[in-house]
Amino acid sequence: MQIDDTDRRLLRHLMAEPAATTADLADRAGVTTATCWRRIERLRKAGVIAGQEAVIHWPALGYSVEVSLRFTLEKTDPHAFDDFLAAARAVPEVIEIQTFLGRVDVRLNVIARDMGHYQHIYRSHILTLPHIADIEALMHVATIKETAQLPL
Repeated sequence: MQIDDTDRRLLRHLMAEPAATTADLADRAGVTTATCWRRIERLRKAGVIAGQEAVIHWPALGYSVEVSLRFTLEKTDPHAFDDFLAAARAVPEVIEIQTFLGRVDVRLNVIARDMGHYQHIYRSHILTLPHIADIEALMHVATIKETAQLPL
């Protein structure tokens, strides 16, 4: 799909404020509300805009610990990857799952209320995941930059 400067302006404003009304977006992008609505709908139908979501600040809900776990999986079972991913999806405190090519196969981001809660999650849910060959844990200290915005 080809996008023009008007589409880029709309996308920039939508990324900056996802909850903005169509009228607000139109005003900021310098187009009519009808034009804005039609273009946003076209971008949605083309898959350029995949959706809008609420971004939860986990510490505000009492989750003060975040750990990134990197897994290398056993490669002897042809279903190891799928088994691991299915089991990891079932752990409520796993907020992100990524797969990789290379030494690390999978990365899970896990949140917990405190270190005691994390130890419980780790022992009762993480260590029981199937086909683990190796785990590396990285404790989250600070987020320096986090953005979903693209340079449009």
